[in-house]
Amino acid sequence: MNRIDSADRLSARYDLVIIGAGPAGQSAAITAAGLGIATLVVDENLAPGGQIHRGITTTPVRDRAVLGADYWRGLPIAQRFLASGVDYAPAAKLFSLLPAGDEPGRHAEIELGVSIAGQARPVFAGQVIVATGAMERPFPIPGWTLPGVLTAGAAQIALKAHGLVPEGRVVLAGTGPLLLLVAAQLRAAGATITAVLDTTPGANRAGAARHVLDFLRSPYLAKGLALLAKARGGPRRVTGVTAMRAEGEDRLRAITFTTGGGEQRIEADVLLLHQGVVPNTTISNAIGCDHHWDPLQLCWVPKRDSWLASSVEGVAIAGDGGGIAGADCAAESGTLAAIGAAHRLGRIDDGTRDAMAAPVRAALDKLGRGRAFLDALYRPAEGFRIPAGNDTIICRCEEITAGQVRDAVAGGATGPNQLKAFLRCGMGPCQGRLCNLTVTEIVAAERGISPEQAGTYRLRPPFKPVTVAEIASLPQTNAAVKAVVRY
Repeated sequence: MNRIDSADRLSARYDLVIIGAGPAGQSAAITAAGLGIATLVVDENLAPGGQIHRGITTTPVRDRAVLGADYWRGLPIAQRFLASGVDYAPAAKLFSLLPAGDEPGRHAEIELGVSIAGQARPVFAGQVIVATGAMERPFPIPGWTLPGVLTAGAAQIALKAHGLVPEGRVVLAGTGPLLLLVAAQLRAAGATITAVLDTTPGANRAGAARHVLDFLRSPYLAKGLALLAKARGGPRRVTGVTAMRAEGEDRLRAITFTTGGGEQRIEADVLLLHQGVVPNTTISNAIGCDHHWDPLQLCWVPKRDSWLASSVEGVAIAGDGGGIAGADCAAESGTLAAIGAAHRLGRIDDGTRDAMAAPVRAALDKLGRGRAFLDALYRPAEGFRIPAGNDTIICRCEEITAGQVRDAVAGGATGPNQLKAFLRCGMGPCQGRLCNLTVTEIVAAERGISPEQAGTYRLRPPFKPVTVAEIASLPQTNAAVKAVVRY
């Protein structure tokens, strides 16, 4: 592995650029390196691992029982990745990805804007694999913008990367296996977990029952039983929660929630929210990849072919960024995407490609069993995706409420992009990452149409904020000079 810590050390061109160093990105890089493909891996984090294996080579948490066996399974992958010989740019920011056109005798090239330590450089690639993983689904409840309220994933990042645990009385709320996992990890690390508020709708069981046989034959069963065993004897768990609000003036002081037995109140210092994860589609959206609304996972998913190639030539999408399937599937999909990229680059023929892919596809089929059961069982309740109250903030950056969005739709806004003209909704620093799903579903509900018909924000580069100094550090091309110089 060649660690790139300065933009000046980037090569001008690579055969393959991989965005993200989680399980999918690392596996893709290992496969590409084995095929002799000149590869660059660009990642925002300081160390490989992505979210699920975040900080796997640097974490200060040395007691393996705290983070669990699934976390430490990421260490061999990271070690193989670091020994693979690829160029690896950690703490790097990808801010653009643009088609660069065709040149005679060469593959179509893609231009990427990469910034490292405040300096930006263009990088050209024959193929790109986007492996940016998942992000937590928005969980808009009254009071979720109070200090002391954050996502379960954020608490997990702090624990894995820095060994930090939240102080005071901690309450976790939401649905999905990660909720119990984070509760167990934080408790093992010394946090005081007061309660776990489970918002999983009881009606979900009927839908999940149709997939139970696949679940019983899947690797998820053993993991689920182990997780339940860890949770046994843990904090108070309240099921059937149908409404919730965070209370406090200057910071979180308490949580009020509703169950079949009525309204209850718990004093708390920290509230960790989680209702599943969704694909991080920022890049695939911004570069114009075709997407569809997944009615089971309730999110936007990029369309891909059997080799994980997107609708944009030269760009493949691996891992949870192409649909939530978990870390093991992500690793296999990274391998599959790299095999496909190698073929498109002309490095392997059809027969070699298909032979290499056969065991990977078999592994994906096995690992994917039971996913539909989990998706159906932990489908988030509508009331926690689409706020019933008009005063609940849904766009945190611009402080736009659900009521303002409903009023804008009534006033003529036909979709999320039109809402930008009415409210600046989705135009803040996060560029709609935290509100796009909520806005899509509110618009669809108000107009009586499907989320697919309502659409989502169309994003544009830069994907992440860049400074004027970073832009100024880009080498001046003839085209750039002609654009600003008068003759």
